[in-house]
Amino acid sequence: MGKIINIQAAKTHLSQLVEEAAAGEEIIIAKAGKPMVKVIPYQAAKKPRTPGLLAGQVWQSPDCWEPDEELINSFYESSIFPDGHDDRQPDKLAEDPA
Repeated sequence: MGKIINIQAAKTHLSQLVEEAAAGEEIIIAKAGKPMVKVIPYQAAKKPRTPGLLAGQVWQSPDCWEPDEELINSFYESSIFPDGHDDRQPDKLAEDPA
C-alpha cells in the first residue's frame, strides 16, 4: 500500500503530492483515517482503432469456408481409440459382486 495522507494535509501539500504521484508513488487520501481516493499519474487515452486498416492486404482461398469432408468424417466415422481398443465395452466392465 502506498503513502496514506489525511485530506486536510493533502489540501496543504497538494502540489508536492501530485509531483510524487507523477513520479510513480502511490498516494492515498483518507478522511478520518478511512482511505477514500488514490492519486495516480495521468495516462493519455489510447487512440480509437481504425476499421479497415488491413483492407486489401488479407487473402483467403476461394474455398476456405467450404466444409472439409475429411475433417467431418474424422468426427463422425473414426474411432475414439485409434488402436481399436475400447475399455467401455460391456464385456470388459467389472462384474457386480452382489
